[in-house]
Amino acid sequence: MKKITAILLCSTALYVNAQKKNFIQYVNPLIGTQKMGHTFPGATVPFGAVQLSPDTDTIPYEMNGKYNGDVYKYCAGYQYDDATIVGFSHTHFSGTGHSDLGDFLIMPTTGVVQINPGTADHPETGYRSKFSHSTEIAQPNYYKVKLEDHNITAELTTTTRVGFHQYTFPQTDNANIILDLMHGIYNYEDKNTWTYIRIENDTLVTGFRQTNGWARTRTVYFAMSFSKPIKEYGNKDYSKRQVYRGFWGKFDQSKNFPEMASKNLRTWFSFGAMKEGEQLKIKFALSPVSSNNALQNLRTETPGWNFDAVKLKGQQQWNAELSKVDVELEDKEDMVNFYTALYHTFLGPTVYMDVNGEYKGLDQNVHTAKGFTNYTTFSLWDTYRALHPWFNLIQPKRNSDMVHSMLVHQQQSAEHMLPVWSHYANENWCMSGYHAVSVIADAVAKGVKGFDANKALDACVQTARTNYYMKLGDYVKYGYVPEDKLRGISVSTTLEFAFDDWCIAQLAQKLGRKAIYDEFIKRSQNWMNVYDASTGYMRPKLSDGEFRKNFDVLSTHDQGFIEGNAWNFSLFVPHDSQRMIAMMGGNQKFIPHLDSLFTMELSDEFFKETEDITREGIIGNYVHGNEPSHHVAYLYNFTNQPWKTQERIRMILKKQYKSSVDGLGGNDDCGQMSAWYVFSSLGFYPFAPGNNLYQLGSPAVKKAVLQFENGKKLVIEAKNQSAKNVYVKRVLLNGNPVSVTSITHEQLIQGGLLVFEMSAEHN
Repeated sequence: MKKITAILLCSTALYVNAQKKNFIQYVNPLIGTQKMGHTFPGATVPFGAVQLSPDTDTIPYEMNGKYNGDVYKYCAGYQYDDATIVGFSHTHFSGTGHSDLGDFLIMPTTGVVQINPGTADHPETGYRSKFSHSTEIAQPNYYKVKLEDHNITAELTTTTRVGFHQYTFPQTDNANIILDLMHGIYNYEDKNTWTYIRIENDTLVTGFRQTNGWARTRTVYFAMSFSKPIKEYGNKDYSKRQVYRGFWGKFDQSKNFPEMASKNLRTWFSFGAMKEGEQLKIKFALSPVSSNNALQNLRTETPGWNFDAVKLKGQQQWNAELSKVDVELEDKEDMVNFYTALYHTFLGPTVYMDVNGEYKGLDQNVHTAKGFTNYTTFSLWDTYRALHPWFNLIQPKRNSDMVHSMLVHQQQSAEHMLPVWSHYANENWCMSGYHAVSVIADAVAKGVKGFDANKALDACVQTARTNYYMKLGDYVKYGYVPEDKLRGISVSTTLEFAFDDWCIAQLAQKLGRKAIYDEFIKRSQNWMNVYDASTGYMRPKLSDGEFRKNFDVLSTHDQGFIEGNAWNFSLFVPHDSQRMIAMMGGNQKFIPHLDSLFTMELSDEFFKETEDITREGIIGNYVHGNEPSHHVAYLYNFTNQPWKTQERIRMILKKQYKSSVDGLGGNDDCGQMSAWYVFSSLGFYPFAPGNNLYQLGSPAVKKAVLQFENGKKLVIEAKNQSAKNVYVKRVLLNGNPVSVTSITHEQLIQGGLLVFEMSAEHN
């Protein structure tokens, strides 16, 4: 991989403003695409609605009526170990661990049209093609590869709402473009509910696709423009024959008929002969509202056909975002790790509205975003922990718009709830808790403006009082979620509810709404009701008040915890850690207990049934590859041995993040894994989002300059920084000693100089 990384970095031909550094030279989008296969490697602008990427296979979600476990590798569509590319689709998630999307797959071919994708073993039987990583270049907003079977060079770039393709053909008698409307990620037979194609003229095609999946009522419209006129076109309908099909049978709709409509269509467009080196370009715009809006998006964002100009503009956008953090690190590998992580944090959430401000809401009606940018792709179980706090620090205006988007989601929701995990005008209810309240409380605590905080609190309270959501009514009634009411995840759900309740209490206290504060600060103590003092762990409790008898603290399966075990999840009390430590025996017992988490061995048998937890994401029994443990290394700050936080942080940074295709210890989960890396590398972390405190750790940077939206800069210096000097001897803020293990948001955004004096020995 070192050779491949060198190719990617050395072959980078990027715009460099004389007044700015070229930060994107350090970004390698292929990091993490091998083992988990969940990190997005294609072309996109920051927070872009279009994420245009190669898809390397078409694994079905189910086989013989059962879940196909291999599909998990294709959450982002691309798997580094694959030898063929099926095509290039326009919508993807970045490291979600579950998936949808993969809309509108395009593949260029030569010769006789082949309308099926073929197989990985025999790509010649279809339109897919072999490729080699030696011809692959991946950069922010640019992807290039040679499609070997057709001798076509494919290049991709984007704007926010438009995917721009450039295909360089060999000499051929017939150049073709396949548009596969059956293709999708996590695909299955009935995922498509309807597709429609309309040939507007010999260079313009419009249409839409409706799918039922993770988002069950998703419609995406498109407008596709070719740089050359279509000579002929057609389609193949793979749908089961309907009993009644109207009178369309009087036409031959399979070739050169200007309308195509069915559940399962693959279409083709032929352009005749091409000379050696001749290019065919495609602009493909998306809209959540209409094909007319898609066309407006296309004409507004890509009025011309200059591929390099679109690529350049997008890379300028990336450089502007990445330049908000200017770091110096030990070596180039660390620089690549840092800026690739920073790049990941700016992939999503994604813009969800057209250039005219229109978008489809959860009520399935068209709305107009007035005074804010509407966003979607809220993977909140993951991103409330560090990604949204990162935005509050470095992109508060953007996070304000994201909060605004959550509030309109709540208003349009039939359940009148804030988002849990939402995308494309759909709530998919993935994971647990109601962590939008944490994002909102954290934004208010850190002074983010642009929305009505009192109305936001009302939305939080409404969400937290929705009794039919994940047994919230039982949680209020019993003071915990009984295991016999919510099998398998009752304890983790209780812990997450308690934390979210604390966030609501903090927000209510800040706004002076005492009754709400009193209600939710009391609810936030419910975590104590599932703590079993006889074992020292959180434990499933039944509605009769007794703890469940069969209990394994190491197993991740059916023990009361979502994507985790009791060992890790019992430490999830970020809002009341000092009391938790006291209940677990105080420093004398808790510190050895926490030490053993990082040093013990966890056998594969304890997580073999939990696909989100894999060996490469584990240190001892500490599961960094899964988010519930992301605050754990900072727990030593609440004991009399905070130096162990410093030691553990630097160990995790080195072991879980590498500049290689297998370089992530877990899927990136829409930027959360990367946000942890960025914060921890800088020397502080938002331990309990919802207040204004960051816990101090051990910075991996030598120096960093953070540019804030208020115009001020924070300079971070780590004196005597090295791989051995991981311990912090002293911290100074603007020359004044910091005598505690935390620092406030207000102290940071006022700018100035934050100095860590590093040592090889702990203080």
